[in-house]
Amino acid sequence: MRKQLTFLSALALASPATVGAQQSRSEIEPAIPSVEAAPIAYLIDAKSGQVLFSREADRRFVPASITKTMTTFLAFEWMEEGRLFPQQVYTIRPETFRKWHRVGSTMFLPADARVTVDDLLHGITTISANDGSIVLAEGAAGTLEDWLAAMNAKASEIGMKDSRFGTPNGWMDEGGTFTTARDLALLGQRMIARHPSKYAHFFGATGFEYNGITQRNHDPITGVVRGADGIKSGFTNQAGYGFLGSAERDGQRLIMVVAGSPRGTMRNEAARSLIEWGFNSFDSRLLAPVEQRIATARVQEGSARSVGLHARGPVRIATPRGKDPKVTLSIRYEGPIRAPVSEGERIAELIVEIEGMPESRIPLYAERDVEVASPVQRLVNGFVGWVS
Repeated sequence: MRKQLTFLSALALASPATVGAQQSRSEIEPAIPSVEAAPIAYLIDAKSGQVLFSREADRRFVPASITKTMTTFLAFEWMEEGRLFPQQVYTIRPETFRKWHRVGSTMFLPADARVTVDDLLHGITTISANDGSIVLAEGAAGTLEDWLAAMNAKASEIGMKDSRFGTPNGWMDEGGTFTTARDLALLGQRMIARHPSKYAHFFGATGFEYNGITQRNHDPITGVVRGADGIKSGFTNQAGYGFLGSAERDGQRLIMVVAGSPRGTMRNEAARSLIEWGFNSFDSRLLAPVEQRIATARVQEGSARSVGLHARGPVRIATPRGKDPKVTLSIRYEGPIRAPVSEGERIAELIVEIEGMPESRIPLYAERDVEVASPVQRLVNGFVGWVS
């Protein structure tokens, strides 16, 4: 079922919020990076899911240390479920120490380490700790195999359709780990939307000190691009240089992926110029504030004949700056919906169509419970439906 929302179209055109109008002039040149600098490049608006730029978004590549984003997201999910706690203390297994001590990026965990989950996650997100990723995986799940199974199950659950993880840290595994730019952007979007406080706590630091050793973050945009706060860079000889990054300005958050860059300097410049291009080229428009009803969906055989729908968080869209494109909004769901309906249940999608841009979809959820109607309620609903 699809229903056009003309009242929201009018609101979209009437309430632009110009992003970055007061910002000082950036030293970074806003530009779409060249194919040579970033063979794979992808940029989305995190709030609406709109694709702002896409190059080889579905091409598989080896993510290298960007894999640690999936490990971090799974840890956040388990913390939310009460299966993992920041102050839990893990030790390092002797075989893990022998295999991962001083291998690649590391937080230099000693053989007798007693390390908290909080420190492990900071080590993973800030200094890309290979040893920390393994210790977290083994400590949380019991075995590396169980952690990897949970990583892949979670990736499938959130819709990462073309990704597989064979390690928790992205170390080379003969092609067993792969992903796409589209999947990585989705991962970043889900992580930030579901766990904003955890994201703010564990990402965005410029350095990390553990066991008397201070190391800096090699994220190419944090501390350089205004509003940048992560997410994860990666490099192997097999993968080249890649980056999954995000920044937020004046209510608009962008998420970007660049991958396959032949040199680190080219990757860094590509990442900075692409995200600046995004902020420079698009305005963010508020469609609906938090919890505002977007539409209603018909409910069959329920105690109520319909249920209100809202998004999780404010609804914003990105439109090309300096233009007044046609905006069409509609609701799509398989209906009528059959009772019972649970509060927070995903019911429908808000379809956003902006002239000259790809279609985007925003999930909508039920405002409240709708129970199965009693015989009397069914009779009343049937009569009301007949007369109306």
